[in-house]
Amino acid sequence: MVHAFIMVKTAAGSSEGLLESIRGFESVSNAHIVAGNYDIIVETDAPEVYDVLKAVSSDIQGLEGVTETKTYIAMD
Repeated sequence: MVHAFIMVKTAAGSSEGLLESIRGFESVSNAHIVAGNYDIIVETDAPEVYDVLKAVSSDIQGLEGVTETKTYIAMD
């Protein structure tokens, strides 16, 4: 199992709507609006690294209002 954290920047005023969409994805185990350089932090669990990449590139980046993502794979 691959555990990862995805940091998401959003367009102004779109974080709350995007949060609900992101929480609906199958691989997402948790998601929160946060203060700082990014607007949403997403926690994912997937069978393979490829599945994490799909969640980021196809699912999250495909949402209107997502402007940038950064992915961190957990090493422990």
